[in-house]
Amino acid sequence: MGVLPAYLALLRGQARAQASYRTSFVVDLVGNVGATVFDVFTVLVLFQVTRNLGGFDRAEAMVMVGISSAAFATADLTVGSIERVRQYVRTGLLDAVLVRPLGALPQLLLMDLPLRKAARSLFGIGVLVTALALADVSWTPGRVALAVLAPLAGVVFFGSIFVATATLSFWWIDSGEVGAAFTYGGRDFTTYPMTVYSGWFRAVFAYGLGFGFVAYYPALALLGRADPLGLPAWVGWTAPGVALLAAAGAATAWRVGVRHYRSTGS
Repeated sequence: MGVLPAYLALLRGQARAQASYRTSFVVDLVGNVGATVFDVFTVLVLFQVTRNLGGFDRAEAMVMVGISSAAFATADLTVGSIERVRQYVRTGLLDAVLVRPLGALPQLLLMDLPLRKAARSLFGIGVLVTALALADVSWTPGRVALAVLAPLAGVVFFGSIFVATATLSFWWIDSGEVGAAFTYGGRDFTTYPMTVYSGWFRAVFAYGLGFGFVAYYPALALLGRADPLGLPAWVGWTAPGVALLAAAGAATAWRVGVRHYRSTGS
């Protein structure tokens, strides 16, 4: 069996296993939308008491919310299960994965692909499409391309954060809360306009870790707005490049982590 058929067989097996109990699967599918719905509602509730947030009105802020929600929910669906690697290290399951003639990372992702989270991804995409339709966007071919590329770049970026933080488990098994600070903390950071943050916190998360290029700067480019923080307009088009840099860093961290992995012997 070739590599691709083997991965497809793993995916089909996961789909059959998760859909075996159909009622439970449907309940999980619907219930998983909740977290993303609350993220969106939180922003809408804020606009019940103020007309602008960090200098942006509701329609403009919802474009950022849409990009962030679509990107994070899709990354959580496709890559988020890598958070379980610390359990695989502790139980010794990772040993069985590493001896197979397949890539360790794709195997781990397909072994526990949370298909129940698909509805969250669809909801996030729906929020983005609705926000773009309601916002005052002067559409050009370039902005149409950016509207497609920005959430895809966000998926790559958040997926890279999931993988990079999961590699901590190779040295520190109970590193889950530290990883969550960057994955779920990053999601919360990108949900709001970057102008609501200040000082070292904004500098570290937005520019040092790159979260400012997930939703905020692409949204400025789509809306045709100048950056209140002073960066030039072309920065809004750099999201795919930042995502590729993040993916390269995560791939390097993963390879280093696997090479330094020491079996627990369990």
